[in-house]
Amino acid sequence: MSKGLIIVIVLALIFGFFGCSTYNGIVGKDANVGEKWAQVQTQYQRRADLVPNLVNTVKGAANFEKSTLTAVMEARSKATSVQLTADQLTPENVQKFQAAQDQLGGTLSRLLAVSENYPQLKATQNFSELQSQLEGTENRISVARNDFNAAVKDYNVSVRTFPANLFAGIFGFSPKGFFEASQAAQNAPSVQF
Repeated sequence: MSKGLIIVIVLALIFGFFGCSTYNGIVGKDANVGEKWAQVQTQYQRRADLVPNLVNTVKGAANFEKSTLTAVMEARSKATSVQLTADQLTPENVQKFQAAQDQLGGTLSRLLAVSENYPQLKATQNFSELQSQLEGTENRISVARNDFNAAVKDYNVSVRTFPANLFAGIFGFSPKGFFEASQAAQNAPSVQF
């Protein structure tokens, strides 16, 4: 065997080993993103499942503003209709999902704010329990979103840095979208005394 052929074979083996290692690393990080996404969806579904119980409790306990209840149910319907798999986590798709979830969160906030005008509603045990479950779920959503964003960051760094980005391009791995703060969250509320 000639010296040149040996060098080519050694380089091909090194390139192949590095390629396999890089590919497996990216696949593992992609799977982690998928797992974290499933946790996000689980928590959002938990919130969506609480909405009908909350609305029925509010309906039964007070002569409540029908427009608020209708808005909550419409937002729930929209939020549950936007479903993404781990393979569909482009920045644009994550933004659409987030917009639908933010709309539901906003209508739930309005529902809870309006409920302050109904002391008899706030006094019911069922409403208090549902409100507590909703608050706990919002905390779980926040944790799941943070975990998801950390996994996406780790994955995106892998598919964007050299030389792994060469293999990512060859094997069809592309950056995934993050959850970002909504525009409303970026503007500090004005408080006047």
